[in-house]
Amino acid sequence: MSAPSADPASFIRRNTALHEPPLVPEVKLHLATEIVPIWQMTEDELEKSGLPPPFWAFAWAGGQALSRYILDNPDIVRGKSVLDFGAGSGLIGIAAAKAGAKNVLSADIDNFAVEAIRINAASNGVDVQATPEDLVGVKNRGWEVILVGDMCYERPLAERIETWLRRLAGEGVTVLIGDPGRTYLPKSGLEKLISYAVMTTRELEDTDVRNTSVWRVLPG
Repeated sequence: MSAPSADPASFIRRNTALHEPPLVPEVKLHLATEIVPIWQMTEDELEKSGLPPPFWAFAWAGGQALSRYILDNPDIVRGKSVLDFGAGSGLIGIAAAKAGAKNVLSADIDNFAVEAIRINAASNGVDVQATPEDLVGVKNRGWEVILVGDMCYERPLAERIETWLRRLAGEGVTVLIGDPGRTYLPKSGLEKLISYAVMTTRELEDTDVRNTSVWRVLPG
């Protein structure tokens, strides 16, 4: 694996290749092709290299499920302002743009993810804006739909996000979560919309297929 340079775009292009996520073949993403080298670096190696854990280099199950749902039900986002929160590769935001969203903002605090979103959006011929701003807790900036994939893996983060999303849902925003049963997915206040069997890899998950659901956040 090539070491990251001051240019995240160059690092991403050197260490990934264009692939179609199994559940969302309409989208092409720059994804890791050699999982072990890029993913199983030690924390010390990651710190020395300046590379945060490369969540952006994989099409996670929750993101695939939510993207599939959006593409199959485009009226959810068509003509609307959409926030793709915790965007990683930008898969969900790209799907929303393909489904006809008026505008899409994909947010991820990892600068490598922000660059990956820009590269992936360009590869798919869609206009998606990307930001590294931590948006948790901010007031609604005109978003009509908020899409969240695979963000319930850590308790403090999941709790912060839940409080914020419930408030926005109470203000009339459509808030959807794609999740394969992560530990800290809220146990109540969600409406299941659909489930998919998503092909995964054992290097990332504990199984080859994850039963993954799309949920609507109910107002708090």
